[in-house]
Amino acid sequence: MTPRLASLALLAAVSLVPAARAQSTATPPVARAAAASVLFWSQAQREAGYSVMDTLFPSRIVRRGDRVMPLPNGKPLAAFTPTGAQSAMFERYVAEQKLAGIVVVVDGKVRLERYALGHTPAKKWTSFSVAKSFTSTLVGAAIKDGFIKSIDEPVTKYIAQMRGSAYDSVSIRQLLTMTSGVKWNEDYTDPKSDVAMLFFAPPDSGLDQTVSYMRKLTREAPAGSKWVYKTGETNLIGNLVMEATHKSLAEYLSEKIWRPVGMELDASWLIDQVGHEAGGCCLQVGLRDYARIGVWIMNGAKVNGAPIVPDGWLNAATVNQVNTGDPGRGYGYQWWTETEGRFNAVGINGQSIHVDPKRKLVVAISSAWPQATSRDRSIARAMLWQAIADAVDADP
Repeated sequence: MTPRLASLALLAAVSLVPAARAQSTATPPVARAAAASVLFWSQAQREAGYSVMDTLFPSRIVRRGDRVMPLPNGKPLAAFTPTGAQSAMFERYVAEQKLAGIVVVVDGKVRLERYALGHTPAKKWTSFSVAKSFTSTLVGAAIKDGFIKSIDEPVTKYIAQMRGSAYDSVSIRQLLTMTSGVKWNEDYTDPKSDVAMLFFAPPDSGLDQTVSYMRKLTREAPAGSKWVYKTGETNLIGNLVMEATHKSLAEYLSEKIWRPVGMELDASWLIDQVGHEAGGCCLQVGLRDYARIGVWIMNGAKVNGAPIVPDGWLNAATVNQVNTGDPGRGYGYQWWTETEGRFNAVGINGQSIHVDPKRKLVVAISSAWPQATSRDRSIARAMLWQAIADAVDADP
């Protein structure tokens, strides 16, 4: 048995889940606990498991269409070639930041592409919270389609089981900007945190897993007054889209984006015990398709020349809407924002889609960071983004 196969065998054993691509609508309690245990995997498990999450946990396929959006190869970025000025820095980044893959697209052409940790263009890699930006885009699509009237409507209009909870006074807009004022702990190192217990805690009979947990939370601030990052609230957004459209998130994502835009690989979305996708997490997507999403958003989220979201949606979604306490980073509608119009979809352990409209630049990265979050690693990634931007400016 090779070391990689041994790691996968260990991963499956620790996860306590049959290694089968599930299309069922039921997840046993042990699978729910195992899904939460991903937060506490070893480094060997991360590197072996992030590319096969949908063989370890129940999921629903996001079907692609017959047409594939072209991503032709362009001239390699000179600074990142083997003799280029950034070659040594890039090699250190690949090794130290546990890079699984990077695709850099400039003006629709691939200028840099690299894989490691056994990842390939034919494989998928987990998104973690990069999925949040996909889910928020589906909210825009549901408004455009007439399923949702406005993001200023109350959440409880669409999720009736949340009535009588701390979410009675919360709007869809406040979910999108994570300003509900509801108390939440997103500590990925704490097995008792809300983000872990959201998956560990058994749901009340007849209720969705997220709804069951979130309706028991308490308020710490008036709605709209305080920003706190909450994966559970993006899960609620996903539930809201499902209730409004009467479709699963995987089905709606396939209908609105995956098939008409032209993704190369089928994606998959992990599901809970009642068959609901976790809107805040856990898509499995090919790296080139992550890049395609960035290019598509940057170009206006259009299908056949017409945007699938309302006029002004992307302008609002990808600019700073709230004070996050970080002068260099804001938050829109489930997109992280920067200066000069740049914005990012970001997930734990190093997943990201970086969009720089000024340079027509998209950088998609899949990683297996040893920590869920790390200031030093985030700084290193930001420095890599800037080095790529500088290389584009020097070699347009």
